[in-house]
Amino acid sequence: MLEVFRNTIGVLVGLLVAGVIIGLGIRIEAGDPGGCFFSPYNTWWEFLMSRKDDSGFFVYLLFLSGISATIGGVATAFIVKRAKVAYAILIGFILLFIALIDIIIVPYHPTFYKLCIFLTFFPFSWLGGKLTEVLFDRKKSRTEESHSR
Repeated sequence: MLEVFRNTIGVLVGLLVAGVIIGLGIRIEAGDPGGCFFSPYNTWWEFLMSRKDDSGFFVYLLFLSGISATIGGVATAFIVKRAKVAYAILIGFILLFIALIDIIIVPYHPTFYKLCIFLTFFPFSWLGGKLTEVLFDRKKSRTEESHSR
């Protein structure tokens, strides 16, 4: 039961970390101190409508999505005990699901963004989980090596 609670907390922390990174990145790029925390405008719809012809912003958003999926995957993998990569990929799946809902509801995303978003979340969240797994394996092997001497 404790492991289920720990895994749930790990996933929630990973999503929170990814959400904060995306929210702060959008806020920094927009340079507007007004609006709510996750959007420099009053609504996400209004913000995307103002950026619908700005391809550079959507490339930046893809980059931001990759960074947030990686760091969110790392945060999740640090907290969960087993299946670190699987839980990191779960973060990518949830982020992809949220992005797809956004694409369906808000019509201002360019086609390249709609296609590339599939290639962003899974590989980068996998990378975050894999990085954490490698770090834990190295730490574990160093600890076993020092105990064997």
